[in-house]
Amino acid sequence: MATEQHPIPRFPAGFLWGVSTSAHQIEGAADLREPSVWDAFTSEPGRVKDGSTAVVACDHYHRYREDVSLLAGLGVDAYRFSISWPRVNSPGGLDFYDRLVDELLAAGVRPVPTLFHWDLPLTLDWLDRDTASRFAEYVSLVADRLGDRVTKWITLNEPAEHTLFGHALGAHAPGKQLMFDALPAAHHQLLGHGLAVQALRAAGAADIGIANSHGPTWPASQEQPDLEAADFYDLLLNRLFAEPVLLGEYPSGLGDLMPGDVAADLKVIAEPLDFYGVNYYAPTRVGAPQGTDIEFGGLTIPAELPFSVEEIENVPVTDFGWPVVPEGLTELLTGFSDRYGDRLPPVVITENGCSYPGTDDQDRIAYLDGHVRALHRAVEAGVDVRGYFVWSLLDNFEWAEGYARRFGLVHVDFETQARTPKASYGWYRDVLRAQR
Repeated sequence: MATEQHPIPRFPAGFLWGVSTSAHQIEGAADLREPSVWDAFTSEPGRVKDGSTAVVACDHYHRYREDVSLLAGLGVDAYRFSISWPRVNSPGGLDFYDRLVDELLAAGVRPVPTLFHWDLPLTLDWLDRDTASRFAEYVSLVADRLGDRVTKWITLNEPAEHTLFGHALGAHAPGKQLMFDALPAAHHQLLGHGLAVQALRAAGAADIGIANSHGPTWPASQEQPDLEAADFYDLLLNRLFAEPVLLGEYPSGLGDLMPGDVAADLKVIAEPLDFYGVNYYAPTRVGAPQGTDIEFGGLTIPAELPFSVEEIENVPVTDFGWPVVPEGLTELLTGFSDRYGDRLPPVVITENGCSYPGTDDQDRIAYLDGHVRALHRAVEAGVDVRGYFVWSLLDNFEWAEGYARRFGLVHVDFETQARTPKASYGWYRDVLRAQR
């Protein structure tokens, strides 16, 4: 891949540039928090490809000042991190986030915490409705402590993946293989989101969003079985998580599969938002089921699912095997704008990034360059986009892949914890300087 030679176009004034991380993937210091579902999952042989755990990870808990210095050197406006619910449940756990927020503000970097990024306390289960209420209680505790300095909040990260990978397919924690019986976990996360918005409003927050993962769904052909499979995949991975939040309703038929008083819950789930976070990585090419398990992007797609995921031909791929399709971001955002109209709040790209090895990472630069330009084309087309966060600041513990995948702008030597900015760190720094 090659980058374009002319400068990246200027984005609107006030556009928020940042990077993202998550607590379980970087913090370490596992002895200073309660166990999470991911601690239990990674302790089981065969769950993580390299057999690793996040007990130490990037040791960010102890090295956060060094990492904030990297953020300051990068010149980002904001840092999206996540708060570990198991750490907050432990004595002194919120003290760490107090120190982190103060360090960020002293460096001129706006803190943007995500309140749930998959590391559920081991004693809780999203299949239980009570977990949504417990989440709201935890959110109130965090907001009361940090709300005098934190002004922008994200409730959940990628409930679609947490439901699909963690509860339906068993590839992520908590490792359940429930297939469509996992749907209550989706509903309870969304209910938790709505209750969290209420809790944040009660604490005085005025800038709240969610981070949902989305991507265009491309049918493998125009044959009816492929079109139907693609429509179902789009419903399951995109519409199921967008429409309850944006429209206050589930796509046709899905509400009947959810537990509890769904109509009453939807009124909570659809609490008005100030922005809508989108995590974008790639489109998905979907066809009719093929009658056999399919290995794709590090995941096994079981034969019994009513769709198959197929390779997108003639495009480069990351070392994760994910297709590199920047124009998919433009397509996604303009499509969302057309589909939801004035029900879609201002959009923030809360994650976008790629995994490649090495530090002289021209492929990562080309990926980011292409996606930032694609984002600008969406802005030119009239989509109200307010920010862009690269995933990720640091190489980290990449869930079931362990330490084999490197998404960071900064290389981490996991033996010594030495941080080395990659070429993409310098590229992003220069982009941000040019945008000022």
